[in-house]
Amino acid sequence: MAGPTTRVLALLELLQSHKRLKGSELAALLGVDKRTVRRYISALEELGIPVTTEHGPHGGYMLVAGFKLPPMMFTHEETLALSLGLLAAKALQLTDTSPALTSVQAKLERVMPEHIQARARSITQHTNLILPNTGLPQEQPLLMPLMEAIETRRRVEIIYVGQDQPELQREVDPYGMFYRLGHWYIGGFCQLRQALRIFRLDRLKEVKLLKATFERPENYNAADQFKESLCSMQGNLEVRVQLHTDLANAQRELGSSANILKQEGDFVFIETMVDSEHWFAWWLTRLPFDFTIISPNELKSAMRQRAEQLLSYC
Repeated sequence: MAGPTTRVLALLELLQSHKRLKGSELAALLGVDKRTVRRYISALEELGIPVTTEHGPHGGYMLVAGFKLPPMMFTHEETLALSLGLLAAKALQLTDTSPALTSVQAKLERVMPEHIQARARSITQHTNLILPNTGLPQEQPLLMPLMEAIETRRRVEIIYVGQDQPELQREVDPYGMFYRLGHWYIGGFCQLRQALRIFRLDRLKEVKLLKATFERPENYNAADQFKESLCSMQGNLEVRVQLHTDLANAQRELGSSANILKQEGDFVFIETMVDSEHWFAWWLTRLPFDFTIISPNELKSAMRQRAEQLLSYC
């Protein structure tokens, strides 16, 4: 749990990045009550950091205009978070961003105190993260334009190629993105269907930013939309696979996708919905432990085809 000193520094960073924040907003962001926020404000003032307090329904806390903070200060916990975040980005193998990640690492180390630099370099040099592959290479060039569209709230024109279906041009208001089981997805409002939709990036042939803008729904979460829509999407297959391992080992291997695991007594199962039995069969063969496909029959057939394909390589 973060201590008072860490929270005071976090409050300082929040005031630096926002023009004004209410006491209730700061309390929620820091996970404390408003009385504690006032105590943290006093601690900043004692350190000589000028904080202006405005009372009333539209008041709040802000730094005095023109106040310049000293070079960035990082706690050991923040250094760990930054270093692991950069390692995770590198492990995703987004080749276009590799120079940018190296540049970020160098810039951060340049402003860090020596003892914090040593911690950051040690993490970078002696820590490895093994994450699932990022899917097919054609997904990677689409990430930047889609992220720009999400940030600027601009509509995009996409060419979507569904499984065994012809190309289809759509206009989409991209609300958010998420990563699952080796693939990137984008969620938003499809103008063609006049409804919320999820699109897998490896099925997008082209992405073009348009001039039209949109308003994103409050508290939208693409991953939550995906989970809610799985059971209602036509053509999806309900999958149930028994894993011959324990729950802890399965959770470690699946990482962020561990929510598809279910334990029943001494047995561990994967229970999810998929839109491609062939892709899921390929994904299952990557698991480091044995498994038994319970259902559906389409997945069993796809796995037999996958096994025959692998045997043909011998």
